[in-house]
Amino acid sequence: MHNPLLVNNIYEKISLIEEVCHNLLVGELHLEVPLIPGREFKMVAAREIPNKKGLSYREGQGQMLHDLASIELQAMELGLRTLADFPEAPLLFREQLVQIIIEESQHLKLCLKGLEQLGYRWGDWPAHVQLWASTSSEDDLLDRILIVHRYLEGSGLDASSILLKRLSSVDCPPLEKAIHKIAEDEESHVEFGSYWFQKNCKIKKLDSDFEFKTRFKKVLPRLPKRFERINFELRKKVGFTDVELQVLSNVREEWVESFKSK
Repeated sequence: MHNPLLVNNIYEKISLIEEVCHNLLVGELHLEVPLIPGREFKMVAAREIPNKKGLSYREGQGQMLHDLASIELQAMELGLRTLADFPEAPLLFREQLVQIIIEESQHLKLCLKGLEQLGYRWGDWPAHVQLWASTSSEDDLLDRILIVHRYLEGSGLDASSILLKRLSSVDCPPLEKAIHKIAEDEESHVEFGSYWFQKNCKIKKLDSDFEFKTRFKKVLPRLPKRFERINFELRKKVGFTDVELQVLSNVREEWVESFKSK
C-alpha cells in the first residue's frame, strides 16, 4: 500500500487516507514518516508566499482557497503522523483522531473543488509546509497534542471567526462553503486537543497548566507566529483555561510589539 505521506499527488493522498488510517488503527501497517511530506511542486518558505489580493477579487478568492487547501492538507498529514508516531496512545484517542483526519480530508476536497469552480487548480500558487515543520520526531504525545490541536488548530479557530466576518460582504459560495465547514469542525478538533491534553496530564499526575506553559515555551521556536486576535470566548468554549489563554496572549503581544519595532 502506498504511503500518503510519501505520495506527491494530492488526489492520490486523499484516496488513500481512510484505508491507511484503518490499517494503522488495527496495527496492520507501519508508516514511514518523512522529513517533508511529498508534494507535486516545490515548496517555499512561508515568508515567500505572495500577498493575497482582496476577497472582492476572483483571484484573491482563489488564493485564499489555495492557502486553505495547503493548511488542510498539512492538518490531514499531521494527524496521520501522530497516528503513526504513537501506536501506544489510548485506543479511543486514536479512533477519534482517525475521525479528525477524515474530516480534514473532506475539508481539503472542499477547497480543491472550490478552486476548480473558480477556474483554478492546486499548484497555481506557491505553498509551504510550515505547519508540518512545527512537529518533530522528538515530540512526546503531550507535545504533539499541544502543537497540532491546541496551537495550530486553535490559531485556525481564531482565524476562521475573523474570515467569516470578512465573508459577510463577499459573494463567493465555494469559499464560503469551505470556511463554514472548516470553522464548524475546527471547534471539535480543538476540543479534542484540550480534552486529551488535560486527561493525559491527569493520568501522569501532572499539573496541566504548568505543563502547557512549560511545553509551549519549549516548542515555541518552531511554531509559526500568529498575529490574529485570540478569540477568548471561543477558546474557553473548547477547553482552554485562563492560565493557558494568558500564556498565549502574552506571546502574541510580544510578537506584535516586535513586529511594530521593525
